[in-house]
Amino acid sequence: MKRLVILLLVLVSVLYFATSERFLTIPTSLKKYSAAKKAQKEDASVKIVSEESAIIDAIDKALPSVVTIGIKKTTRSSDVFEINPFDPLSPLRRTPGEEREIERNIGSGFAIASNLIITNKHVVSDTEAEYTILTNNGDTFKALEISRDPLNDLAIVKVDTKNLKPIELSDSSILKLGQRVVAIGTPLGEFTNTVTTGIVSGLGRGITAGSPYEGFVERLDNVIQTDAAINPGNSGGPLINLQGKVIGVNTAVSQSSENIGFAIPANVVRELLENFRSSGGKISRPFVGVRYQMISRQNAILNEIPEGAFIVDLLEGSPAEKAGLQAEDIIIEFDGKKVKGTDNNTLQKLIAQKKVGDKVNLKIWRDGKTLEKTLLLEIFNTSGE
Repeated sequence: MKRLVILLLVLVSVLYFATSERFLTIPTSLKKYSAAKKAQKEDASVKIVSEESAIIDAIDKALPSVVTIGIKKTTRSSDVFEINPFDPLSPLRRTPGEEREIERNIGSGFAIASNLIITNKHVVSDTEAEYTILTNNGDTFKALEISRDPLNDLAIVKVDTKNLKPIELSDSSILKLGQRVVAIGTPLGEFTNTVTTGIVSGLGRGITAGSPYEGFVERLDNVIQTDAAINPGNSGGPLINLQGKVIGVNTAVSQSSENIGFAIPANVVRELLENFRSSGGKISRPFVGVRYQMISRQNAILNEIPEGAFIVDLLEGSPAEKAGLQAEDIIIEFDGKKVKGTDNNTLQKLIAQKKVGDKVNLKIWRDGKTLEKTLLLEIFNTSGE
């Protein structure tokens, strides 16, 4: 055993002497391989650090512009009728319902001017409620006016301050699949300034979105799909790129699967702001006044009815009611263009191409007959008052 140890020591000494005196050299190929592996590790480390830094910088830039939206409302429960066995003349006793004040955070938004924020329409859909705005630094302000877009799930809220920090809007038309994005908001109305990361998973999607709890559901076209987690309460918050600019407004999440969220593109917000400012601080949109559901070609064939927009109900006093439209009518043609369940010819897009005051000719299907109606497009009261 001693001889083996002595032999090993002698071999180590000889190798050390040979390499130090350059009698023995390490092959160049092995050196290059080691150097390449080291450089690869360093490059990977730099890439990870730079991506993390970009995300952190984007969040730091955007957070001061993100707000939480709260609701305050007094509700009254229904009256309760109880049997009173001691009063045969009046056996039913009525107990008045109790008043209850609701006050909680319900959504998110972001500043686009010193006194204006953008959010989803379904977040601020209750015209009888009061809304408050909680900023990133803890300040609370009252919502003074709310303008709701009849064509998109968007609303502009005027706030009782001129100290909001507006965020920059990006050009959503240049988005690429796989692009890194960050969603910011207040999930579940509790966890303010929550951020989630992901990528752009799809572009030009068409979805049915809204809040079933508030009875608000509508068709949205050309939205951005992302796998960044968007939870209830994130609605209205910004979806940003790594430059800290808004590329979309978080709007909906798929109920049937995980990690599928949707956002309204920033260019739609930009067009809405231009409309708002050019109309003197109001949203000037033509509206028909119907709640409808699109009938696809496949469903039309299966049910032996025409493809188009099936009218679920009408607003009282709306242009549609004045033109003689009824619930369960199907709008099959709008001013000479067929109404289809595709992204290009939905009723929403056809209305958006018109102006307030335009007269449009409609073809509708009712009880197996095709009728023609003329409708005058009126301005939508976006404040809900």
